[in-house]
Amino acid sequence: MKKIRIRRGQGAGLIFALPSLLGVACFLLLPFLDVVLRSFQGAVDERWTGISNYQTIFENEAFWLAVGNTARFAVVCIPLLLVISLAIALGLNQCGQKFGFLKSAFLLPMAIPVASVALIWRLLFHNQGIVNGMLTQFGGNPTDWMNSPAAFWVLVLTYLWKNLGYDVILWMAGLSGIPYSIYEAAKVDGAGAWKCFTRITLPNLKPTLYTITVLSFLNSFKVFREAYLVSGSYPHESMYLMQHLFNNWYRDLAIDKMAAAAVVVAAAIFLVMLLLKWILAREDSL
Repeated sequence: MKKIRIRRGQGAGLIFALPSLLGVACFLLLPFLDVVLRSFQGAVDERWTGISNYQTIFENEAFWLAVGNTARFAVVCIPLLLVISLAIALGLNQCGQKFGFLKSAFLLPMAIPVASVALIWRLLFHNQGIVNGMLTQFGGNPTDWMNSPAAFWVLVLTYLWKNLGYDVILWMAGLSGIPYSIYEAAKVDGAGAWKCFTRITLPNLKPTLYTITVLSFLNSFKVFREAYLVSGSYPHESMYLMQHLFNNWYRDLAIDKMAAAAVVVAAAIFLVMLLLKWILAREDSL
């Protein structure tokens, strides 16, 4: 009787998830399989070309420039975002309900339209913008921020400002799941704040860490919208990302190169997620 109930419960869960699975299959998996097929075909005649499309993109300097900038952007931004958002979340968690309104305020950057954000960055970092005006008043020399290596750090600042509040909320959700009685027991045993953080808080936040890291990594690809609206299709080489490359290839209808690059990027993202999951699982087993 118990087995029959379990099977009925599993069947009900499968029926409940079936519409979502069908939607994912129709709108994500099948189109991606078509992209994989096109990566081995010509752009116009759809003749079989083997791995020539992959050889073409691997010999393309713009591809490697975009890959290098995208990887550098992720390596710089994600650790900064994780550390800063966790520090803010810990501070707000200590304050309790005193500054509860800040939880909503941190989400405001996500509600601001992208066009408005791009306009703000133009006003700030234009050659005759607010930042250069302040530098001139203090005796400094104006800098064309968006046409210099500093453009990369402007993009980093944009990403941090846009995603900081979202990660703070996720960290606070993870912190709220840790029973306070554990901290009380640790303090009775003489554990200090640092010991509680390293032995209680961090180990219990590992599932949240994986989720936030993956979401932050995926959101790092969305910063292209601000970069495109501020600097166009061909920004300074320090902020030329994979999305710029795809956008320019789409404009030229280079479907073969786009398909091959999309497969490579998807495989790289999948491997990064597997590596991160393996690292966290390995630490849990030690």
